[in-house]
Amino acid sequence: MNPTAARPWCVGLSGGIASGKSTVARRFQNLGVAILDADVAAREVVAPDTPGLKAVVAEFGPQVLTPQGALDRSMLRALVFNKPAARQRLETIVHPLVQAWFRQHLTAIQACYAMLVIPLLVETWPAYRWLDRILVVDISLATQHSRLMQRDDITADLAEHMIAAQSSRQARLQRADDVLDNSGTEAALDTHVATLHTRYQELASGQA
Repeated sequence: MNPTAARPWCVGLSGGIASGKSTVARRFQNLGVAILDADVAAREVVAPDTPGLKAVVAEFGPQVLTPQGALDRSMLRALVFNKPAARQRLETIVHPLVQAWFRQHLTAIQACYAMLVIPLLVETWPAYRWLDRILVVDISLATQHSRLMQRDDITADLAEHMIAAQSSRQARLQRADDVLDNSGTEAALDTHVATLHTRYQELASGQA
């Protein structure tokens, strides 16, 4: 993405799995912030009859399609699970399309600033270095493990494997401009979000 192209001031929101990124994003959205989500983008760019879906089928075969012609996500996950080379081939297709999706949608935003929810921000960092600010939602590994088990109703071993498959907590924190501790109460989270929102409005308007 061309950082000089017309776009609003942008915050990249990231965090480990089950850290509460979606919860944080909703709170910012309730304050009037424009939210763009990489997970939404990743679904839309491989919707039926899109060039993205055709590229995935060309790479992995028609077995990744449902009888209705949509992407069979369960089948695709099985094909790339624990297979770094296959996952890399998939990411080579999807990530550029997601970035183009962001570029298209940002041009239409009129809000003071936009927030891009990017779970794999650290893993795909060079492509997003144009972001103006990075906010990382952070919780302890123990809390993350417990929340993931509860959220997905999975075993401790599987939760540990899923956490290990992402970038490390340390790598995320090193990339952050701001860190939001999401281990406290909802009231505490509201306070953190409100403080950051004020700060981002000031930065976006050039007052800071």
